Amino acid sequence: MSLTDLTLPPTLALILFVVAVLAGHSFRRVWKAEGPQWQLWLFGGVAAICLITVGFLPLDV
Repeated sequence: MSLTDLTLPPTLALILFVVAVLAGHSFRRVWKAEGPQWQLWLFGGVAAICLITVGFLPLDV
């Protein structure tokens, strides 16, 4: 398997996008409440990884 064969199925892309939205919402909620820093890093990291994955991997259509 080469790097050019790496594609993302549409259902997995949808799931990753929904996880990114929920993590982003949690990030914003903790940020406004001035909550613990570790939660900001956790939610922000999850949202960033999901969005980068959906953004840079081509869909398998």
